[in-house]
Amino acid sequence: MAASISAPHPQTWIEIRPQGMYCVPGGFYVDPVRPVDRAVITHGHSDHARAGHGAVAATPETLAIMTARYGAEPEQDRQALRYGEALTIGEVTVSLHPAGHVLGSAQACLEYRGARIVVSGDYKRRSDPTCAPFEPVPCDVFVTEATFGLPVFRHPDDREEIAKLLDSVALFPERCHVIGAYALGKAQRMIALLRQAGWERPIYIHGALQNLCDLYRDHGIDLGELRPATAGQKGVARDEFKGEIVLAPPSAIADRWGRRLPDPVVCMASGWMRVRQRARQRGVELPLIISDHADWDELLETFDDVGAPEIWITHGREEALMHAASARGYKARALALVGYEEEGQ
Repeated sequence: MAASISAPHPQTWIEIRPQGMYCVPGGFYVDPVRPVDRAVITHGHSDHARAGHGAVAATPETLAIMTARYGAEPEQDRQALRYGEALTIGEVTVSLHPAGHVLGSAQACLEYRGARIVVSGDYKRRSDPTCAPFEPVPCDVFVTEATFGLPVFRHPDDREEIAKLLDSVALFPERCHVIGAYALGKAQRMIALLRQAGWERPIYIHGALQNLCDLYRDHGIDLGELRPATAGQKGVARDEFKGEIVLAPPSAIADRWGRRLPDPVVCMASGWMRVRQRARQRGVELPLIISDHADWDELLETFDDVGAPEIWITHGREEALMHAASARGYKARALALVGYEEEGQ
């Protein structure tokens, strides 16, 4: 899509402020890092969806996730937008489109006087049974993340990683396999991938995952039988976990909670597991390269699919991606937004 000659270029009506990306004619921010009067939120991870905004527009699933994490905020104006539905805010038409990142994740498409900019939030291109697949949206400017914006980050097929895990479970039936996975998105996706691979036995989960697993189920995602992995006497290994799979937040594995697991094989599901030094630093015995972010090839593929002549890069490894985008004929710009962390990678 190319803007008409008279359409105002997005650089004339999108500003980068300390709070984040601000749409001037709409009077709202996209994924602001501080409380603001009005926000459009792309997804429920805490570095994008923060508490304290006056008004919030997001998908119904993202609003439900924000409620689960922050509680219902009194005095807050909440606008639920289903995928493809349009909302006028100020002089700008806003619509949300699937980003394929986690349940309810969306790209925010902003249209103003014939010009269109798409803020992708975090996204990935490969199949995920727990959320709607990424949908390319033609635009004049595409705003992309660059979490894995280096050529070294090429993620293998998810099925190969799950097969590695199940092979290890079969090889060490006397040990427990504990997987570090972020509470929102990665944990539920790991469970769904295991079910797709034929793992029908109960999966044990840390208590910190229960609330969001329940929320996914409430939105129609089948996770099979889940059992709590938090009961039992502290400091005493539970023999019933031998040969079983346990999911927990990465931070829980290293603390006292982990001592109740019998001779655990420590696994980690993350795109960063491509870097062996990261795995060693975290004491990971079985790294699983499974990410909820686009890898290098998927980032470049996306630029071609959306057809935007201009790419803005928000956070991550900006330099290499700018160079690669320019080499493919796109005008690339780094926005250097701050405040976006590693949750869900």
